[in-house]
Amino acid sequence: MRIGEIVPAASGKGAKPLAGVRILAIEQMQALPFATQLLAHLGAEVVKVEHPVQGDSGRGSLPAVADVDGRQVGATYLRNNLDKKSIAVDLKHPEGIALIKRLVPHYDVVGENFKPGTMDRLGLGYRDLARIHPPLIYVSVSGFGNLIDSPYAGFPAYAPIVEAMAGFYEAKREPDKPPVVGPAGALGDIGSSLFAAIGLLAALRHRDRTGEGQHVDVAMYDAMIAMADVVPFMWSMGLRKGQRVTGIFDGFKASDGYFVVQAVRDHQLSALARAIGHPEWLEDQRFATRQGWVDHLESVVRPAIEAWAATRTKLGASTELSQQGITAGPCNTPEDVIADPHVQNHHMLIEVSRPDASQPLLVAGNPIKMSATPEGPVRRWPMLGEHTAEVLKADLGLSDGEIAALTERRVIAKTSA
Repeated sequence: MRIGEIVPAASGKGAKPLAGVRILAIEQMQALPFATQLLAHLGAEVVKVEHPVQGDSGRGSLPAVADVDGRQVGATYLRNNLDKKSIAVDLKHPEGIALIKRLVPHYDVVGENFKPGTMDRLGLGYRDLARIHPPLIYVSVSGFGNLIDSPYAGFPAYAPIVEAMAGFYEAKREPDKPPVVGPAGALGDIGSSLFAAIGLLAALRHRDRTGEGQHVDVAMYDAMIAMADVVPFMWSMGLRKGQRVTGIFDGFKASDGYFVVQAVRDHQLSALARAIGHPEWLEDQRFATRQGWVDHLESVVRPAIEAWAATRTKLGASTELSQQGITAGPCNTPEDVIADPHVQNHHMLIEVSRPDASQPLLVAGNPIKMSATPEGPVRRWPMLGEHTAEVLKADLGLSDGEIAALTERRVIAKTSA
């Protein structure tokens, strides 16, 4: 799907479900911006507050694109800020704080993902803003939370830190080797974003029933404990480091790469034996238990599966196994993902034209498909301060002269393009 392209819904052409919801996002990097971008895809209006000079710190990440206003825009910003408006307001300037407080009553939600205490020091914490606008939903995402004490409250946090603390890395670390950091991309950021979006929507529903606003607080560490639930749970079931789930839960080599198989039930293991041409295993006492499959994985099972797969592609092997009721899938490269017909049919990669090259950027699309709601159109990321004047005029009724005066005093900034 290209930027601006309207993708038809499966049925119906109604307004998007979050049309009319307004979010003022004082956010940076990815742990909240991914959530607000998803909500924008679903129809919410998201106005992003950025520093007038540096902007969101995600703009400074690498690699970067040279934007039409001459600024470098980093990869973190590019993939988390489609469908948003940008206003550039200096939150270290008293007049900047005053502007934000004037804007708040015009919004349903204020979102922030700064270190706990930062917004309170600025006078923009939940209690400060709830006094101004009692129905406000205030969403915070931080490493270790705001509402409940944590011994790590002073820690800064990026995704790999909370992923490590939740047990993702140690569970798979090889003996005497350092952990593989970030094995699943920005899981800590995106996972936390999803919980923030769920909490925000639940709070809006609560407000619909009661008229009450509230503070929704998501600790990234908590989010990762939830996503790594098998780590403490399996430990409580007696599974210790070095032990593994019984059955086949592994990657195998095909002619053009690897594919993954999960067969952890007796009937699945029986189907696997037949599918790869070894029905005699069903009478072999070595494979009478699921643990037997683990014990003989490297000596018998892997050589047999890989001999069978040697004349098949990773997709072909996965297809054949799937047809036999065995869960399997190829380990895709970026090129595989881009060319995948499922990805294309589901509009899961949005092509965003970049000003400095002919090759478009590929940003993840909206995985939430709805039968009565159309997808698209999608707008490119905003330039820094691109919508400052527009928002201040529409929400606060400021005149051109007032906006010029605020710009002169460096309270706000507008894009130069």
